[in-house]
Amino acid sequence: MATDRATPDKNPVDRVYLQLFVIGFVALATGAAFLGLIRDYLIALFLAAIFSALAAPFYRWIHSHTGRHQGFAVAITLTILSVGVLLPMGTVIVLGGQQAAAVAKSTSAWVETLDLAAINNGLANWLPFEVDLAGLGATITQKVGQAAGQIADFFVAALSQATKGTVSFFLNIFIMLYAMVFFLPQRTNMFQQVLAHSGLPSAIQKRLADRVVSISRATIKGTFLIGLAQGVLGGLGFWFAGLPGAAFWGCVMAVFSIIPGIGPTIVLIPGIIVLAVNEQFFPAVGLALWTGLAVTTVDNLLRPVLVGRDTRMPDLLVLVSTFGGLASFGAVGLILGPVIAGVFMTVWAVLEDTLRAGGLAASSLETSSSPASEQTEGRSTGQDICSPQGEPGSLTDPR
Repeated sequence: MATDRATPDKNPVDRVYLQLFVIGFVALATGAAFLGLIRDYLIALFLAAIFSALAAPFYRWIHSHTGRHQGFAVAITLTILSVGVLLPMGTVIVLGGQQAAAVAKSTSAWVETLDLAAINNGLANWLPFEVDLAGLGATITQKVGQAAGQIADFFVAALSQATKGTVSFFLNIFIMLYAMVFFLPQRTNMFQQVLAHSGLPSAIQKRLADRVVSISRATIKGTFLIGLAQGVLGGLGFWFAGLPGAAFWGCVMAVFSIIPGIGPTIVLIPGIIVLAVNEQFFPAVGLALWTGLAVTTVDNLLRPVLVGRDTRMPDLLVLVSTFGGLASFGAVGLILGPVIAGVFMTVWAVLEDTLRAGGLAASSLETSSSPASEQTEGRSTGQDICSPQGEPGSLTDPR
Protein backbone atom coordinates (compact mmCIF):
# COMPACT_ATOMS: atom_id res chain seq x y z
CA MET A 1 0.00 0.00 0.00
CA ALA A 2 1.41 3.31 -1.03
CA THR A 3 1.82 5.81 1.76
CA ASP A 4 2.47 9.53 1.54
CA ARG A 5 5.84 10.37 2.95
CA ALA A 6 7.54 13.75 3.22
CA THR A 7 10.23 14.04 0.64
CA PRO A 8 13.53 14.68 2.42
CA ASP A 9 15.57 17.68 1.44
CA LYS A 10 18.02 16.52 -1.15
CA ASN A 11 20.43 19.42 -0.57
CA PRO A 12 20.42 20.38 3.15
CA VAL A 13 23.78 22.11 2.78
CA ASP A 14 22.44 24.39 0.06
CA ARG A 15 19.48 25.24 2.27
CA VAL A 16 21.80 26.24 5.11
CA TYR A 17 23.86 28.40 2.74
CA LEU A 18 20.68 30.06 1.47
CA GLN A 19 19.57 30.85 5.01
CA LEU A 20 22.99 32.26 5.87
CA PHE A 21 22.94 34.39 2.72
CA VAL A 22 19.49 35.79 3.51
CA ILE A 23 20.37 36.49 7.14
CA GLY A 24 23.68 38.07 6.13
CA PHE A 25 22.03 40.24 3.49
CA VAL A 26 19.35 41.43 5.92
CA ALA A 27 22.00 42.13 8.57
CA LEU A 28 24.12 44.16 6.14
CA ALA A 29 21.12 46.06 4.81
CA THR A 30 19.76 46.96 8.23
CA GLY A 31 23.27 47.76 9.48
CA ALA A 32 23.88 50.12 6.56
CA ALA A 33 20.50 51.77 7.14
CA PHE A 34 21.23 52.19 10.85
CA LEU A 35 24.67 53.67 10.21
CA GLY A 36 23.09 56.03 7.71
CA LEU A 37 20.69 57.22 10.41
CA ILE A 38 23.39 57.92 13.00
CA ARG A 39 26.26 58.91 10.68
CA ASP A 40 26.17 62.53 11.91
CA TYR A 41 26.69 61.37 15.49
CA LEU A 42 29.29 58.64 15.02
CA ILE A 43 32.15 60.92 16.03
CA ALA A 44 30.27 61.96 19.18
CA LEU A 45 29.71 58.30 20.07
CA PHE A 46 33.34 57.47 19.32
CA LEU A 47 34.54 60.28 21.58
CA ALA A 48 32.13 59.11 24.27
CA ALA A 49 33.64 55.63 24.08
CA ILE A 50 37.18 57.06 24.28
CA PHE A 51 36.50 59.38 27.21
CA SER A 52 34.55 56.65 29.02
CA ALA A 53 37.44 54.21 28.67
CA LEU A 54 39.91 56.81 29.91
CA ALA A 55 37.68 57.97 32.78
CA ALA A 56 36.74 54.43 33.86
CA PRO A 57 39.38 54.16 36.66
CA PHE A 58 38.33 57.54 38.07
CA TYR A 59 34.65 56.55 37.84
CA ARG A 60 35.31 53.30 39.72
CA TRP A 61 37.12 55.23 42.44
CA ILE A 62 34.21 57.67 42.77
CA HIS A 63 31.78 54.75 42.68
CA SER A 64 33.55 52.98 45.54
CA HIS A 65 33.61 56.16 47.68
CA THR A 66 29.95 57.13 47.16
CA GLY A 67 28.31 54.02 48.55
CA ARG A 68 28.37 52.39 45.09
CA HIS A 69 25.62 54.71 43.90
CA GLN A 70 25.92 54.43 40.13
CA GLY A 71 23.95 57.52 39.10
CA PHE A 72 25.69 59.78 41.60
CA ALA A 73 29.13 58.52 40.57
CA VAL A 74 28.36 59.09 36.88
CA ALA A 75 27.10 62.62 37.59
CA ILE A 76 30.25 63.54 39.53
CA THR A 77 32.52 62.08 36.84
CA LEU A 78 30.78 63.94 34.01
CA THR A 79 30.74 67.20 35.98
CA ILE A 80 34.47 67.04 36.66
CA LEU A 81 35.14 66.09 33.03
CA SER A 82 33.05 68.99 31.74
CA VAL A 83 34.56 71.56 34.10
CA GLY A 84 38.11 70.25 33.85
CA VAL A 85 38.31 69.56 30.09
CA LEU A 86 35.43 70.97 28.05
CA LEU A 87 35.26 74.37 29.76
CA PRO A 88 39.01 75.15 29.53
CA MET A 89 39.11 73.90 25.96
CA GLY A 90 36.16 76.10 25.02
CA THR A 91 37.72 79.11 26.76
CA VAL A 92 41.01 78.65 24.90
CA ILE A 93 39.18 78.31 21.57
CA VAL A 94 37.18 81.48 22.25
CA LEU A 95 40.27 83.51 23.21
CA GLY A 96 42.29 82.18 20.30
CA GLY A 97 39.44 82.68 17.85
CA GLN A 98 38.92 86.27 18.93
CA GLN A 99 42.52 87.03 17.99
CA ALA A 100 42.70 84.84 14.89
CA ALA A 101 41.29 87.29 12.38
CA ALA A 102 43.22 90.17 13.94
CA VAL A 103 46.47 88.22 13.65
CA ALA A 104 45.94 87.67 9.92
CA LYS A 105 45.43 91.39 9.36
CA SER A 106 48.25 92.52 11.64
CA THR A 107 50.72 90.13 10.00
CA SER A 108 50.09 91.63 6.57
CA ALA A 109 50.33 95.14 8.01
CA TRP A 110 53.63 94.28 9.73
CA VAL A 111 55.14 92.94 6.50
CA GLU A 112 54.14 96.14 4.71
CA THR A 113 56.00 98.24 7.30
CA LEU A 114 59.29 96.37 6.85
CA ASP A 115 62.14 98.33 5.30
CA LEU A 116 62.90 95.73 2.64
CA ALA A 117 65.50 97.95 0.99
CA ALA A 118 67.56 98.15 4.21
CA ILE A 119 67.28 94.41 4.72
CA ASN A 120 68.34 93.88 1.11
CA ASN A 121 71.47 96.00 1.62
CA GLY A 122 72.35 94.07 4.77
CA LEU A 123 71.96 90.71 3.06
CA ALA A 124 74.24 91.78 0.23
CA ASN A 125 77.19 91.83 2.61
CA TRP A 126 77.14 88.09 3.29
CA LEU A 127 75.07 86.47 0.55
CA PRO A 128 77.03 85.25 -2.52
CA PHE A 129 74.26 86.50 -4.80
CA GLU A 130 72.03 89.54 -5.07
CA VAL A 131 68.46 89.40 -3.79
CA ASP A 132 65.97 92.12 -4.68
CA LEU A 133 63.65 91.97 -1.67
CA ALA A 134 62.14 95.33 -2.51
CA GLY A 135 60.83 93.95 -5.76
CA LEU A 136 59.32 90.98 -3.93
CA GLY A 137 57.57 93.08 -1.32
CA ALA A 138 54.06 92.68 -2.71
CA THR A 139 54.47 88.93 -3.16
CA ILE A 140 55.87 88.47 0.35
CA THR A 141 53.04 90.50 1.83
CA GLN A 142 50.44 88.45 -0.01
CA LYS A 143 51.94 85.06 0.85
CA VAL A 144 52.52 85.84 4.52
CA GLY A 145 48.99 87.15 4.85
CA GLN A 146 47.60 84.03 3.20
CA ALA A 147 49.63 81.75 5.49
CA ALA A 148 48.50 83.54 8.62
CA GLY A 149 44.93 83.55 7.37
CA GLN A 150 44.96 79.81 6.70
CA ILE A 151 46.30 79.09 10.17
CA ALA A 152 43.60 81.32 11.63
CA ASP A 153 40.79 79.66 9.66
CA PHE A 154 40.79 76.63 11.93
CA PHE A 155 40.26 78.69 15.07
CA VAL A 156 37.72 80.95 13.41
CA ALA A 157 35.71 77.90 12.35
CA ALA A 158 35.91 76.40 15.84
CA LEU A 159 34.86 79.71 17.37
CA SER A 160 31.92 80.09 15.01
CA GLN A 161 30.69 76.62 15.97
CA ALA A 162 30.74 77.53 19.65
CA THR A 163 29.53 81.14 19.59
CA LYS A 164 26.85 80.99 16.92
CA GLY A 165 25.00 78.34 18.90
CA THR A 166 24.64 75.88 16.05
CA VAL A 167 22.30 73.02 16.84
CA SER A 168 24.70 70.36 15.56
CA PHE A 169 27.54 71.44 17.85
CA PHE A 170 25.54 71.42 21.07
CA LEU A 171 23.62 68.32 20.01
CA ASN A 172 26.89 66.43 19.53
CA ILE A 173 28.10 67.56 22.96
CA PHE A 174 24.81 66.41 24.49
CA ILE A 175 24.95 63.03 22.72
CA MET A 176 28.55 62.48 23.83
CA LEU A 177 27.76 63.23 27.49
CA TYR A 178 24.50 61.26 27.39
CA ALA A 179 26.24 58.25 25.85
CA MET A 180 28.85 58.37 28.60
CA VAL A 181 26.06 57.91 31.13
CA PHE A 182 25.64 54.40 29.71
CA PHE A 183 29.27 53.71 28.79
CA LEU A 184 30.89 54.56 32.13
CA PRO A 185 29.22 51.85 34.28
CA GLN A 186 30.20 49.09 31.83
CA ARG A 187 32.75 46.63 33.17
CA THR A 188 34.51 46.45 29.79
CA ASN A 189 34.97 49.40 27.47
CA MET A 190 32.84 49.75 24.36
CA PHE A 191 35.69 48.89 22.01
CA GLN A 192 36.02 45.44 23.58
CA GLN A 193 32.26 44.94 23.42
CA VAL A 194 32.15 45.84 19.73
CA LEU A 195 35.14 43.66 18.88
CA ALA A 196 33.53 40.76 20.75
CA HIS A 197 31.16 40.42 17.77
CA SER A 198 33.97 40.40 15.22
CA GLY A 199 34.83 36.72 15.52
CA LEU A 200 38.49 37.52 16.16
CA PRO A 201 40.41 35.63 18.86
CA SER A 202 40.02 37.17 22.30
CA ALA A 203 43.74 38.00 22.49
CA ILE A 204 43.54 40.04 19.28
CA GLN A 205 40.34 41.74 20.45
CA LYS A 206 42.01 42.84 23.66
CA ARG A 207 45.13 43.95 21.81
CA LEU A 208 43.16 46.18 19.42
CA ALA A 209 40.97 47.63 22.18
CA ASP A 210 43.97 48.34 24.41
CA ARG A 211 45.73 49.98 21.45
CA VAL A 212 42.85 52.41 20.89
CA VAL A 213 42.74 53.31 24.58
CA SER A 214 46.52 53.69 24.96
CA ILE A 215 46.89 55.94 21.91
CA SER A 216 43.89 58.02 22.97
CA ARG A 217 45.37 58.38 26.44
CA ALA A 218 48.75 59.44 25.06
CA THR A 219 47.15 61.87 22.60
CA ILE A 220 44.90 63.49 25.18
CA LYS A 221 47.72 63.78 27.70
CA GLY A 222 50.05 65.17 25.07
CA THR A 223 47.48 67.62 23.73
CA PHE A 224 45.58 68.79 26.77
CA LEU A 225 48.23 68.60 29.47
CA ILE A 226 51.59 69.07 27.76
CA GLY A 227 49.96 71.22 25.09
CA LEU A 228 48.26 73.37 27.72
CA ALA A 229 51.52 73.89 29.58
CA GLN A 230 53.56 74.66 26.47
CA GLY A 231 50.82 76.80 24.96
CA VAL A 232 50.52 78.90 28.11
CA LEU A 233 54.30 79.31 28.44
CA GLY A 234 54.73 80.08 24.75
CA GLY A 235 51.84 82.55 24.79
CA LEU A 236 53.32 84.27 27.83
CA GLY A 237 56.65 84.50 26.01
CA PHE A 238 54.97 86.15 23.03
CA TRP A 239 53.09 88.53 25.34
CA PHE A 240 56.22 89.60 27.23
CA ALA A 241 58.10 90.01 23.94
CA GLY A 242 55.37 92.32 22.65
CA LEU A 243 54.23 90.13 19.75
CA PRO A 244 50.56 90.48 18.80
CA GLY A 245 48.03 87.66 19.15
CA ALA A 246 49.70 85.90 22.09
CA ALA A 247 46.56 83.86 22.92
CA PHE A 248 46.11 82.79 19.30
CA TRP A 249 49.71 81.70 18.88
CA GLY A 250 49.53 79.95 22.24
CA CYS A 251 46.65 77.85 20.85
CA VAL A 252 48.71 77.06 17.75
CA MET A 253 51.65 76.02 19.93
CA ALA A 254 49.35 73.78 21.98
CA VAL A 255 48.30 72.00 18.79
CA PHE A 256 51.89 71.55 17.59
CA SER A 257 52.99 70.25 20.99
CA ILE A 258 51.54 66.84 20.14
CA ILE A 259 54.36 66.34 17.61
CA PRO A 260 57.51 64.99 19.29
CA GLY A 261 60.75 66.67 18.27
CA ILE A 262 59.04 69.72 16.76
CA GLY A 263 56.45 71.02 19.18
CA PRO A 264 55.89 74.75 19.67
CA THR A 265 59.35 75.66 18.38
CA ILE A 266 57.84 75.76 14.89
CA VAL A 267 56.01 78.90 16.08
CA LEU A 268 58.55 80.29 18.55
CA ILE A 269 61.50 80.34 16.14
CA PRO A 270 59.66 82.47 13.54
CA GLY A 271 58.64 84.78 16.40
CA ILE A 272 62.29 85.19 17.38
CA ILE A 273 63.19 85.90 13.74
CA VAL A 274 60.42 88.50 13.50
CA LEU A 275 61.76 90.31 16.57
CA ALA A 276 65.33 90.20 15.25
CA VAL A 277 64.32 91.50 11.82
CA ASN A 278 62.40 94.30 13.53
CA GLU A 279 65.64 95.16 15.42
CA GLN A 280 64.14 94.22 18.79
CA PHE A 281 67.20 92.26 19.83
CA PHE A 282 66.63 92.22 23.59
CA PRO A 283 63.11 90.70 23.33
CA ALA A 284 64.43 88.28 20.68
CA VAL A 285 67.20 87.03 22.99
CA GLY A 286 64.76 86.84 25.90
CA LEU A 287 62.26 84.82 23.87
CA ALA A 288 65.03 82.49 22.69
CA LEU A 289 66.15 81.87 26.28
CA TRP A 290 62.54 81.38 27.38
CA THR A 291 62.05 78.83 24.59
CA GLY A 292 65.10 76.80 25.56
CA LEU A 293 64.82 77.03 29.34
CA ALA A 294 61.06 76.89 29.90
CA VAL A 295 58.98 75.72 26.94
CA THR A 296 61.25 72.92 25.73
CA THR A 297 62.12 71.82 29.27
CA VAL A 298 58.45 71.33 30.14
CA ASP A 299 58.11 68.91 27.24
CA ASN A 300 61.22 66.98 28.26
CA LEU A 301 59.99 66.70 31.84
CA LEU A 302 56.30 65.95 31.34
CA ARG A 303 56.22 63.78 28.20
CA PRO A 304 58.14 60.77 29.64
CA VAL A 305 55.97 60.86 32.79
CA LEU A 306 52.54 61.47 31.23
CA VAL A 307 52.83 59.89 27.79
CA GLY A 308 55.65 57.39 28.22
CA ARG A 309 55.57 54.76 25.48
CA ASP A 310 51.79 54.71 25.06
CA THR A 311 51.86 55.65 21.37
CA ARG A 312 54.76 53.46 20.27
CA MET A 313 54.55 55.12 16.85
CA PRO A 314 57.28 56.79 14.79
CA ASP A 315 57.39 60.57 15.07
CA LEU A 316 56.78 60.91 11.33
CA LEU A 317 53.58 58.87 11.58
CA VAL A 318 52.42 60.97 14.53
CA LEU A 319 53.04 64.11 12.45
CA VAL A 320 51.19 63.05 9.30
CA SER A 321 48.32 61.39 11.20
CA THR A 322 47.80 64.50 13.33
CA PHE A 323 47.65 66.88 10.37
CA GLY A 324 45.66 64.36 8.35
CA GLY A 325 43.17 64.07 11.19
CA LEU A 326 42.88 67.85 11.43
CA ALA A 327 42.28 68.11 7.69
CA SER A 328 39.68 65.32 7.66
CA PHE A 329 37.81 65.75 10.96
CA GLY A 330 38.68 69.21 12.25
CA ALA A 331 39.59 69.61 15.93
CA VAL A 332 38.47 66.06 16.71
CA GLY A 333 41.15 64.87 14.29
CA LEU A 334 43.78 65.61 16.95
CA ILE A 335 42.52 62.42 18.60
CA LEU A 336 41.06 60.48 15.69
CA GLY A 337 44.11 60.84 13.43
CA PRO A 338 46.67 59.18 15.74
CA VAL A 339 44.10 56.59 16.87
CA ILE A 340 43.37 55.51 13.29
CA ALA A 341 47.11 55.38 12.53
CA GLY A 342 47.76 53.33 15.66
CA VAL A 343 44.98 50.85 14.90
CA PHE A 344 46.33 50.58 11.35
CA MET A 345 49.78 49.68 12.67
CA THR A 346 48.31 47.23 15.19
CA VAL A 347 46.22 45.42 12.56
CA TRP A 348 49.27 44.96 10.35
CA ALA A 349 51.32 43.81 13.35
CA VAL A 350 48.62 41.26 14.19
CA LEU A 351 48.61 40.09 10.58
CA GLU A 352 52.39 39.73 10.64
CA ASP A 353 52.29 37.78 13.91
CA THR A 354 49.55 35.53 12.54
CA LEU A 355 51.50 34.77 9.38
CA ARG A 356 54.66 34.15 11.38
CA ALA A 357 52.78 31.86 13.75
CA GLY A 358 51.37 29.98 10.76
CA GLY A 359 54.85 29.56 9.31
CA LEU A 360 56.21 28.33 12.64
CA ALA A 361 53.32 25.90 12.97
CA ALA A 362 53.98 24.56 9.48
CA SER A 363 57.71 24.15 10.15
CA SER A 364 57.06 22.43 13.48
CA LEU A 365 54.59 20.13 11.75
CA GLU A 366 57.25 19.18 9.21
CA THR A 367 59.77 18.60 12.01
CA SER A 368 57.38 16.40 13.97
CA SER A 369 56.55 14.34 10.89
CA SER A 370 60.23 13.70 10.08
CA PRO A 371 61.00 11.31 13.03
CA ALA A 372 57.81 9.38 12.29
CA SER A 373 59.00 8.67 8.77
CA GLU A 374 62.42 7.63 10.07
CA GLN A 375 60.76 5.33 12.59
CA THR A 376 58.70 3.72 9.85
CA GLU A 377 61.80 3.18 7.73
CA GLY A 378 63.65 1.65 10.70
CA ARG A 379 60.85 -0.79 11.39
CA SER A 380 60.79 -1.87 7.74
CA THR A 381 64.46 -2.95 8.03
CA GLY A 382 63.95 -4.72 11.37
CA GLN A 383 65.45 -1.89 13.52
CA ASP A 384 63.70 0.22 16.17
CA ILE A 385 65.48 3.52 16.60
CA CYS A 386 63.77 4.05 19.93
CA SER A 387 65.06 0.80 21.48
CA PRO A 388 68.76 0.24 20.64
CA GLN A 389 71.31 -1.96 22.37
CA GLY A 390 69.26 -5.00 23.27
CA GLU A 391 66.12 -3.22 24.44
CA PRO A 392 62.80 -4.93 23.74
CA GLY A 393 61.96 -4.77 20.08
CA SER A 394 65.56 -4.50 18.83
CA LEU A 395 67.52 -7.04 16.82
CA THR A 396 69.81 -7.67 19.81
CA ASP A 397 66.96 -8.54 22.13
CA PRO A 398 67.78 -12.02 23.57
CA ARG A 399 64.10 -12.95 23.67
